[in-house]
Amino acid sequence: MTEVTAAPATAPVSPAATARVLAEAARAVDAPDLVLAVSRNGVRTVHTGGSAEPGPVPRELMAYELGSASKPYAGLLLARLVAQGRVRYEDRAADLLAPGFPVHPAVRRITLRHLLTHTSGLPGLPADFYPQAVPRWSTDPYGGYPADRVVRSFLRARPRHRPGTRWRYSNFAVSVLGHTLAAATGTPWEVLLHQQVLAPLGLDATRVRPGPDGTDAVGHRRDGTPVPALDTGGFTAAGAVRATPLDLLTFLEAHTGGAADPPTDSSLAAALTEVTRPVLRRGLRHAHTHTLTWFHHPSPYGPVLFHAGATLGQQAFLGFRPGTGLAVAATATRRVHRADTFVATAYGLLTETP
Repeated sequence: MTEVTAAPATAPVSPAATARVLAEAARAVDAPDLVLAVSRNGVRTVHTGGSAEPGPVPRELMAYELGSASKPYAGLLLARLVAQGRVRYEDRAADLLAPGFPVHPAVRRITLRHLLTHTSGLPGLPADFYPQAVPRWSTDPYGGYPADRVVRSFLRARPRHRPGTRWRYSNFAVSVLGHTLAAATGTPWEVLLHQQVLAPLGLDATRVRPGPDGTDAVGHRRDGTPVPALDTGGFTAAGAVRATPLDLLTFLEAHTGGAADPPTDSSLAAALTEVTRPVLRRGLRHAHTHTLTWFHHPSPYGPVLFHAGATLGQQAFLGFRPGTGLAVAATATRRVHRADTFVATAYGLLTETP
């Protein structure tokens, strides 16, 4: 099913042409439920499909688990709190979480910026996470590791590398960031995210917990077996966001300037600009560029910013081209596998079309 909205006279690519591109791209992805959504200066084209029979709620109105694609929401929250003067990027996390608590010197040096940009020196997950997770790796690896345990593991950590010297992707670090911001503001993470990001952007169909029955997409293993809804335990900031594809487009449009109602709050506008600015390079010959929270790549049509995510049975992709009004959101309800084409397909929509 394809839903097409009318295009303004100035649109360089018509919605009908975009619809054909999305329909062709969808053929490359095998999933029970699939949504490919594009916004060009606020004009939306949405393609839905998949191998499963559609349910009573249209696929584009279902809430999908974003997994690691939740991190741009955490990044925007931090950037807005900094713009408001409530925290600083260089604030030390341990000082905000547990003032005076004795920690390893390297932990003492870890800042909010380090946590968000994966340069803290922390591992991807705490060392003691795996014993409790492995026995239920395919069903509920995170639910048995609560917030207080994440915080304790951070305060007792022994980073391998000095903060700020190496890039290493870390769900642990971004989760610590969430708990630190909650402590610094005296506000629970879920409430803070809603107050500072979701409500101001009008993201009414975005949340960090499962919604009412029938409103959340159901993930599937590779063999098609349904999996339970994700419980992120204490790793909420790193991967708990759920959103409809239409809300994902709203979130991305705020970054591209294509929002129907651009933010009028100066701190939110400043944060949206800040998270698109490249801040570090990594890899061989520093070929990989990152902003505070987005992966940053070149393309024939200018730089692209994106983030992908996966849970036990779902995948998501968010991306946009700054200054062009182009945004791409994609969701699928099948667990990632080695030959998976989902991310490559969504990335191609962002980088290979005018």
